[in-house]
Amino acid sequence: IAVIGPNADRRVLGGYSGIPKYYTTVLQGVKERVGDKVKVLFSEGCKITVGGNWNEDVVNLPDPEVDRKLIAEAVETARKSDVVLLALGDSEQTSREAWSKTHLGDRANLDLVGMQNQLVKAVLGTGKPVVVLLFNGRPVSINYIGAHVPAVLECWYLGQETGGAVADVLFGDFNPGGKLPISIPRSAGHIPSYYNHKPSARRGYLFDDITPLYSFGYGLSYTRFGFSNVRLEKSTIAPDETTRVLVDITNNGKITGQEVVQMYIHDVVSSVTRPVKELRGFSRITLKPGESKTVAFTISPELLRFTAIDMVSTVEAGDFEIMVGNSSRDEDLKKVILHVV
Repeated sequence: IAVIGPNADRRVLGGYSGIPKYYTTVLQGVKERVGDKVKVLFSEGCKITVGGNWNEDVVNLPDPEVDRKLIAEAVETARKSDVVLLALGDSEQTSREAWSKTHLGDRANLDLVGMQNQLVKAVLGTGKPVVVLLFNGRPVSINYIGAHVPAVLECWYLGQETGGAVADVLFGDFNPGGKLPISIPRSAGHIPSYYNHKPSARRGYLFDDITPLYSFGYGLSYTRFGFSNVRLEKSTIAPDETTRVLVDITNNGKITGQEVVQMYIHDVVSSVTRPVKELRGFSRITLKPGESKTVAFTISPELLRFTAIDMVSTVEAGDFEIMVGNSSRDEDLKKVILHVV
C-alpha cells in the first residue's frame, strides 16, 4: 500500500486547535491496521505551503522544482504498490480566516492549493487503483478528481484518531454513511451555491454545468439503498390538518449500512416567493442486506407555514411538492403532491 500526499503523515486538526497528547496520522493508522502482513510505503508527493503554522501572516507556495521532484518520487512509490492512498486537501494556512490587512485568509478559487492536482494526475498515470482522502475545513472543487478517481473520502478534520478512523473505513470495519451539510461548488464562479435557493430566470453558464459538484445531503456508502412506494396518508388536507408521507427503503447491497432519508417540501404557488425546496425532516436508519423498512414523516402545518407579505405566519391553500430521497439532487428525490384546501 502506498500512502502518498502532503496530509498523509502530518497532524491535520485545523486552526485554533490545541496540542493533543497524541495524534494518529493516516500513515500511522494504516500501518497499525495492517501490521506486518502488508508493506506500507510513504511519499510526501508535494507540499501545500512552505511552513504551515496557522498564525503566520505570510503564506508562501513551495518551489515548483521541489514539488516536481517529490511528485517523481511519489510516482515511483506508486509503481511499487498494489493500491495508492492519496491524502490531500488544505493546511491551517490555506483554510483560515483573515483577521487583519497583513493576515489574509480569503481565496480567489476553491481548487486544491499548489501542485496537488498534478500529483493526482501523475499517480493516476501509473494505472494503480487510487483512493483520495480529503482533509479540509472548507469546500474544495475537485472537478478532476471527481471525474477520474474511483473513490473519494471526505474527511474534513477528524481529530486525534484521524489515522484509526480512516483505516476503519478503508478496510471495511466501518461502513460510512455521512451526508454533506453543504453544497460543494464546481468553482468559485458558481458561488453562491445552496440547494434552497429561490426560483429565478438564471439559465446557466457557457461551457459548464449549473449544478453543484456535490449536492447538499449527498453521500455514499459501501452498500446501495432503494427508495420506493412514496405515498401520502391523506393527499388533501385543510391548512390546520396533519398528514404523513411514507416511503419504503431497501438495502440492495451485501453489507449492513446506514442511510439518511431526507424529506424536502416546495410550495408550488404562493403569495411570497418560496425556495425550490426546503429540508423539513430526515431520519437515519440502519438496514441489513435485503432488509426493508418503511420511514414516515409527519407533515404538520408548521412545516408548510411561512411569513406572508403582511408579516403574518400563514399556511396558504394550494399544492405542495413533497420530495423524499437520499440527497437534495432532483434525480435522487421521489415526489408526491399534497393539496391544501
